Amino acid sequence: MRAKMGNEFPKMGNGLPISAAEPADLTYELMIALAVRRELGNKHHAIKTLMKRTGASSRTAKNWLSGAAGPNGRHLVELMRSSDPVFEAVLKFAGRETGITSARVAEARGLIVRAELLLGSGDQGGL
Repeated sequence: MRAKMGNEFPKMGNGLPISAAEPADLTYELMIALAVRRELGNKHHAIKTLMKRTGASSRTAKNWLSGAAGPNGRHLVELMRSSDPVFEAVLKFAGRETGITSARVAEARGLIVRAELLLGSGDQGGL
């Protein structure tokens, strides 16, 4: 009896989608993919945005979004410069999550504005 031919899975698109929950054994590639998806979503414009921000090709950006690969060197720096979720994810992945994050910077800015308002309203005569 002859073996059947052509009953294999397709070669493209056979990767499973990334879960929204972060697994305990999170890899660098998945960490970047989750952070980028958190900010940009998983739409076509996300690929274009990544290309514009980093100068990477469309295939490279697709690999980042799918978690098949992560950015190296210059691309990672450009991503961290333009994306707070990626910056925070890299700090967390490096074990430096106690570092200054955008949320802490925003909180500090709010406190400074509040202090300026309080000092400004109490300063009637000037110094």
